[in-house]
Amino acid sequence: MYRTSNILIQLCFAFTILLISCNSSTKQGKQTQQKTQIAAEVPRGWKSLFDGNSLSNWEITSFGTEGPVMVSEGSIVINYGDGCSGITWMDTFPKMNYEVQLEARKMVGNDFFCGMTFPVNDDFCSLIIGGWGGPVVGLSCIDGVDASENETQVLKNFEKKIWYTIRLQVSEEEIKAWVDEEKLVDFNYTNHDLSIRPEVALSKPFGICTWLTTAELRNIWLRDLELD
Repeated sequence: MYRTSNILIQLCFAFTILLISCNSSTKQGKQTQQKTQIAAEVPRGWKSLFDGNSLSNWEITSFGTEGPVMVSEGSIVINYGDGCSGITWMDTFPKMNYEVQLEARKMVGNDFFCGMTFPVNDDFCSLIIGGWGGPVVGLSCIDGVDASENETQVLKNFEKKIWYTIRLQVSEEEIKAWVDEEKLVDFNYTNHDLSIRPEVALSKPFGICTWLTTAELRNIWLRDLELD
């Protein structure tokens, strides 16, 4: 009787180990699949600005208020600080006729989770996604006026922990921007003055920052604009 009970105990133990092993394998498989899905294939004609593993060619922007920035599971994690936190591109970058596309999501905080500063010839401007308490999309600055008050302002709800595809297009006369294929900015800047707020001056020539918000970025691509 004792031997039979002992055998049953051993069988139960072996079965438990098998279940744990199967669950672990399934979990690892899902994690591997998730990591594979994070790094999308770069489309033809685009150049990747982020390899998914390091901050190569990027510099953590020394705003003086920044939170820590790191790479984790294929994403750049910009943690909130006491103001702006972000990264600045240190390699060559076009001044005109280009497109940038990236994916971004807000994790913590209620302000902009993607403040993209970019060149327009010898001037600079910033595309703000989710600013002024969370809903504002627009360009800062137009004729010295912030996105919250100028003609490019659009209001849109952004959920936390949801990935949004953001695309910016800069041509000879226009700046356009899309969020998930919805065009939110279509601005002809001819006869307008473009500028940036002093808080993001260190993001030039091209940089991405947040304000009192933790965000994640991935799949950052650049290409020349195809002109007709």
